Amino acid sequence: MVRPRKLRFVGMEPGFRMFKPMGIPAMEIEQVVLTLDEFEAIRLVDLDGMDHEGASALIGISRPTLSRLVEQARHKVADAVVTGKALVIEGGNVEMVNRGRCDDCGREISRSRGGGRHRCGGSLS
Repeated sequence: MVRPRKLRFVGMEPGFRMFKPMGIPAMEIEQVVLTLDEFEAIRLVDLDGMDHEGASALIGISRPTLSRLVEQARHKVADAVVTGKALVIEGGNVEMVNRGRCDDCGREISRSRGGGRHRCGGSLS
């Protein structure tokens, strides 16, 4: 019996749900599905430059699990870009959370779990 996936916290809805090669109707190309938790993992690590420890805490998973998520997400993005597939962002066992940034250090923090202050002592904006 497979263990159920742990609920993961996502702080940002994707602005777009599909990326595809130009000039080819979506119905005619193969799709690669990037889950919302994979999207959040590469957003925090690759775009925001967050370390794996901090990103895993925000998502609510262990650091090794985050590393696997980032690896899977990067593979899917590379597959879509290199082979000309549509990249669809959907699914995953996720909950949207309200996050803010620490005024002192600029780190992203979950408002619901951070209590209004960051461990560096700064307050959330």
